[in-house]
Amino acid sequence: MNLTAFSSPVFVKHGSYLVQEIVDLAGAIDFLEERPEDRRNLIHETALRACTQAHDGLKPLGVARDAFVAFAKRAGILEDPEAVMPWIAASKSGSGKVQA
Repeated sequence: MNLTAFSSPVFVKHGSYLVQEIVDLAGAIDFLEERPEDRRNLIHETALRACTQAHDGLKPLGVARDAFVAFAKRAGILEDPEAVMPWIAASKSGSGKVQA
């Protein structure tokens, strides 16, 4: 069991056309560290600090995920999981079994 895995993935825009799935602290930290210097701000710094502190066991994992989500919302890069992966939404048409 991965103790640094988020309770649910966070989907963020990466560039103009790509969406990246962030599933754990390492992914969140990598994403935040790769952010260009000129696009960083206090919210970015706060999210990065929360994630690194959670990685070091100083903050709860949920706090780090919430900080990352808040950063993504404020940066305008948070994606709705159902829009990214519509097949994970509950099917309204039936069981998904092939009809003969």
